[in-house]
Amino acid sequence: MKQIAIIGAGPTGIYTLFSLLKNQTPLAVDIYEQGDEAGVGMPYSDEDNSRMMLANIASIEIPPLFSTYLDWLLTQSSEHLARYGVQKSSLHDRQFLPRILLGEYYRDQFLQLIAQAKQRGFTVKVQESCQVKDLEVTPQGVKIWVENRSEPATYDLAVIATGHVWPDEEESTRSFFPSPWSGLMEATIRACRVGIMGTSLSGLDAAMAVAIQHGEFIEPENQPVEFRLDKGSDALDIVLMSRSGILPEADFYCPLPYEPLTLVTEQAIEKAIAAGSEGLLDRVFTLMTQELELADPQWSHAIGLEALNVDTFHDAYFAERHKHDPFSWAQSNLDEVERNKRDKRTVPWRYTILRMHEVVQEIVPHLTDKDRKRFDAGLSRIFIDNYAAIPSQSIRRLLALREAGIISVLALGADYKRDVQDDRTIIMAKGERYEFDLFIDARGQKPLKTKDLPFPTLRQQLQENGDEIPDVGEDYTLLAPDSVRGRIAFGALPYLMHDQPFVQGLTVCAEIGESMAKAITQRASRARRRLPFSEE
Repeated sequence: MKQIAIIGAGPTGIYTLFSLLKNQTPLAVDIYEQGDEAGVGMPYSDEDNSRMMLANIASIEIPPLFSTYLDWLLTQSSEHLARYGVQKSSLHDRQFLPRILLGEYYRDQFLQLIAQAKQRGFTVKVQESCQVKDLEVTPQGVKIWVENRSEPATYDLAVIATGHVWPDEEESTRSFFPSPWSGLMEATIRACRVGIMGTSLSGLDAAMAVAIQHGEFIEPENQPVEFRLDKGSDALDIVLMSRSGILPEADFYCPLPYEPLTLVTEQAIEKAIAAGSEGLLDRVFTLMTQELELADPQWSHAIGLEALNVDTFHDAYFAERHKHDPFSWAQSNLDEVERNKRDKRTVPWRYTILRMHEVVQEIVPHLTDKDRKRFDAGLSRIFIDNYAAIPSQSIRRLLALREAGIISVLALGADYKRDVQDDRTIIMAKGERYEFDLFIDARGQKPLKTKDLPFPTLRQQLQENGDEIPDVGEDYTLLAPDSVRGRIAFGALPYLMHDQPFVQGLTVCAEIGESMAKAITQRASRARRRLPFSEE
């Protein structure tokens, strides 16, 4: 049997194994998972999340395994679902539910995968609480060293599906957490002044994790959410902050699967890329404006789209939100979204931008350095704001914290400084000084480079080739150097974000997993991207 190793048993690893089962020839598969339970994944584990944290994806969007998420939920007892505040009678396929519950679904599907793989003649070995310390590609195969074992195991191909990478808990202190997943869930937080860097769902989740230590949310069905603060917790003061001070909008109704675009098609983007890097961003923006004007002429006219360019579109897009208090905007947006969901009404411009982001992403590795900076400063932020719309219930809870007088939003501006001290964190912005007893950096996953790889020997092998970013093929196998070519399938999302800035989510995990599984039986055809352009 061909010997395969899968490092990481979260969603990417699960979808890889699921696709491997389509192989007619049985394989020997070893699965390494550093967590206590394989098949859950850090974003959905009960160790790293509270029951208040909602998954930002609904059943209708989740690539199914043996059953859809909704079908699986319907097999659970009413009593079990009630522990998560979920009523079985009200389940539907567009519902946002606790992350931990989604983790249970993936664990169940993973166990079914293992059973079915063995029935089909596969040899499968799952090693939990087992951290891979090093990888080396040799002429004999891929050698893997794990913790507390002196001798490596050798494989024909290794799949790296390690998922998100957050700072270790050792980097946390009693007054500073470098991420919400660096010990915050287990920490006891006193009622104090809390600063949270980031106003996306991660920032809101961090705020919820702190708040529920000092009160409870009262969430009657079809009524406003209320937060009741505990006696003795009056000192709790949570400040969400970002450069813009803008809060995310609530997830909006739209047809799924996506309807095709008219102008911003894969073929149109390929043609734009083929015309060369110079002017590529502006050519694609012209296509985008034509698509938006066709889909929603009223909105396009309202923001003056015809007179905008790549650099001015950002400010026009966010202009209305900047005119209003962020919580007032959140309430009005929530009301609009809920009406649209009830009436099954799609806002054309929002849906158009949502469908464009993955197609337009293909131009990123072909942009000049100058245009890449323009893209990151403008279009990228618009796309992220659009596809990172959050569950309505998260907005309701945020508004409840605001009504209780314990949360606010701070716009820092582009130029601010942060000073992390032993017992406090100080922010200097716009000439003002802000002190926080506790500070949480919740800005989300940052792109990683080859130098960040946790496997010393593989890291050295890749660095000897001079690549700052792992160079992968269409099937996500490493292409360079020649000694590693086609031997390692590299699906670790943080390392793919340089040329795929929007590479995240369960749909992407499924697509990458399927591509990596194909690498078992066929070689990488060509580079998925070229190296980043450097201006002389």
